[in-house]
Amino acid sequence: MKNEYIKSPLNYVGGKHKLLPQIIPLFPDDIGMFVDLFGGGCNVGVNVKSESVCYNDIISQVVEMLDYFKSNDLELVLKQIDSYIEKYSLTKTNQEGYLELRKYYNEENKSPVILYTLICYAFNNQIRFNSKGEYNMPFGKDRSSFNPALRNKFITFVNELHNKNIEFTNNDFKYLDVNKLNQNDFLYCDPPYLDTVATYNENGGWNRGQEKALLSKLIELDEAKIRWALSNNISTNIDLKDWAEFNNFKIHYLNHTYSNCSYQKKDKENKDLEVLITNY
Repeated sequence: MKNEYIKSPLNYVGGKHKLLPQIIPLFPDDIGMFVDLFGGGCNVGVNVKSESVCYNDIISQVVEMLDYFKSNDLELVLKQIDSYIEKYSLTKTNQEGYLELRKYYNEENKSPVILYTLICYAFNNQIRFNSKGEYNMPFGKDRSSFNPALRNKFITFVNELHNKNIEFTNNDFKYLDVNKLNQNDFLYCDPPYLDTVATYNENGGWNRGQEKALLSKLIELDEAKIRWALSNNISTNIDLKDWAEFNNFKIHYLNHTYSNCSYQKKDKENKDLEVLITNY
């Protein structure tokens, strides 16, 4: 069956586009506000059916970029991207031009359009910042570019953003105010996975303390009768299965693996058990 879901033009490790045909049918049919707590590339938020969407992510540069795409005319944004490609002679082989634009972005102009243009020419089109907030992905030599396929993907995605009643926020998940949600709303969590090797965990970006805080927040939501779903992998996070079963939450096993991308488990012998845990 052909996957007709819109794919984000942002390449997030562990992104959920391939899982959407399995995940979204498990969501409730009647969603008031859809809260995408760890929005990432917005693959889920842009495809879900709801009255409104609240996209949230901790990476402020990505939130600003998506908000910019939503708030500005598509043709204008495309012209801006093309102007930087032309000015810096960006190609699959011009590393010097890429590094020059990256330096300009980091030192002089934090434009969301420049950031997206860099992502198009970066290694694996990925997003990564150092502790100073500088974009530090290397050049994607002979692979990455704003090619026609990526351009069409970008156009489709941004057009859908314009059609959505979507708000972009940049908050730590711990500050989610449960009292501002009602029983018609629905919250989805796709947090960083524990014990995995990915750009967001290179410097210990997600730890067991944060995991515990998130699970406590989900218990709080459940007690308030707010529906939610949690994506995770119980082969790398075996305690999560016990937690879900103890609280009588449902575990939906999904048919998928990340073995073909840079999302790798530290214990490669474990079977890839991708799940969606729900409280309904």
